[in-house]
Amino acid sequence: MSDESYISKGPGGMTFAGPRGVALYRATVIKHALLFYDRTGMKVNKAYTPKNMMKAASEITGHTYKPREYLKAADDLGRWIIEQSQTIPVVRQ
Repeated sequence: MSDESYISKGPGGMTFAGPRGVALYRATVIKHALLFYDRTGMKVNKAYTPKNMMKAASEITGHTYKPREYLKAADDLGRWIIEQSQTIPVVRQ
């Protein structure tokens, strides 16, 4: 089975396709939700509780975080995003 993940960039927006593309998008959203929560104390939606965001960050990065280590989790996600984005082809339209 081949992995057909890619990122498509065009004038209408971006598409994160395939399993790795979706994982990259998920990590990006969680990273920014953690940063937003750390700065404002507000959740971006009901499902993104601090506990759920930290659990998702742990699942993605493989690290365990203490409660309220939002910036550390976001920083680790940022490194993970950079590493993964270099392995996924980008298609420009």
